[in-house]
Amino acid sequence: MTEFTYRLAQKRNIVTALPGPRSVELAARRKGAVAAGVGSSVPVYAADADGGVIVDIDGNSLIDLGSGIAVTGVGASNAAVAAAVAEQAAHFTHTCFMVTPYEGYVAVAERLNAMTPGDHEKRTVLFNSGAEAVENAIKVARLATGKTAVVAFDHAYHGRTNLTMALTAKSMPYKSNFGPFAPEIYRMPTSYPFRDAAGLTGEQAAKTVITQIEKQIGADTVAAVIIEPIQGEGGFVVPAAGFLPTLVDWCKANNVVFIADEVQTGFARTGAWFASDDEGIVPDIITMAKGIAGGMPLAAITGRADLLDSVHAGGLGGTYGGNPVACAAALATLDTMVELDLPARAREIEAIVKPRLQALADETGVIGDVRGRGAMLAIELVTPGTTDPDAAITKAVAAEAFKQGVVLLTCGTHGNVVRLLPPLVISDELLDEALTVIEQAVRTLSA
Repeated sequence: MTEFTYRLAQKRNIVTALPGPRSVELAARRKGAVAAGVGSSVPVYAADADGGVIVDIDGNSLIDLGSGIAVTGVGASNAAVAAAVAEQAAHFTHTCFMVTPYEGYVAVAERLNAMTPGDHEKRTVLFNSGAEAVENAIKVARLATGKTAVVAFDHAYHGRTNLTMALTAKSMPYKSNFGPFAPEIYRMPTSYPFRDAAGLTGEQAAKTVITQIEKQIGADTVAAVIIEPIQGEGGFVVPAAGFLPTLVDWCKANNVVFIADEVQTGFARTGAWFASDDEGIVPDIITMAKGIAGGMPLAAITGRADLLDSVHAGGLGGTYGGNPVACAAALATLDTMVELDLPARAREIEAIVKPRLQALADETGVIGDVRGRGAMLAIELVTPGTTDPDAAITKAVAAEAFKQGVVLLTCGTHGNVVRLLPPLVISDELLDEALTVIEQAVRTLSA
């Protein structure tokens, strides 16, 4: 594996009960200050983080298998990113690119134009969050095509704003009682190999979608099809081979903008720069965020020049979009990813993790599916001998892992998927230790 330099000791070290006394105290303060609608996966509060560890305010060192939801691929305090942030902040933290522009924004756009799939002419716009990127991709598609309907998919997650809630499939906690939602959003079935009919190919699944679109909506009214190449919150669902290329071909033939939501899958996470690369597809527009800037808030859409340049001046932008400090962080993050060859590291992580998860599935019977790509991996937990989702054991596995000092996230439409999103710079030793904790938790809870 690539040699990484760490600032903090890369070890699990639990010195108090979890949560510790200082975290308990801070939780009480939080209750009186922070809205109850903001949840947290674990009840400890971070004081430091580096590489594959998070150190809480009580001095406990936990193994991080969440990466802030696929954000800190280069680590949570990468030295190059921290230095770039400090240097830029010393000059100016903000001018607003729409008022007084600066080179960092242009440089990030150039990098994204060059690294995203396809050799066509591209343009980029920068924003603050994945949801903003998705909203603006839809804006561009509607204006450029003169059409209004947007197709999204079962198990999709695209954000928490009004439009992106409409695109998101899961009601609780993301949509429940927050409507009415933006109109002209249509939902189609996706390819979910673990739950699809036996023998259903990706091409067949896509043709079913296409038939429904043409019958229920009409191709002449569809502005965009938006999909995550590997679904994130919906359960790390990897579509069957042929599903996405068939949809892309249909979109090209019908003047429909194909939008790949790569907010979670992008930037080396799946073992390629983008999951679209593995699928052999070239989207019209890609939405990006999360891993783009080493933890600083930044998002982007990159797409065909003719699409993005069709928008009138002033039609895209935002006060903080492409903030100069975030742009500096992004350039340092991308340089680090190239220097360390983090796509290759993600593939190394897959080679370490997947066989152990599959062996655990074969041993215990409660894991119905092991899936994912690169360092975006998951197990789907079920009642043994069935495909019935078991959300209770999933929640218990994550809770037990936390008790042992491993931060582990869950997901899935049915709440029955454990997802692994380690920092791409995690050490083999730390990864092995975390897997041992997970294995013990699953064995104990399935006995």
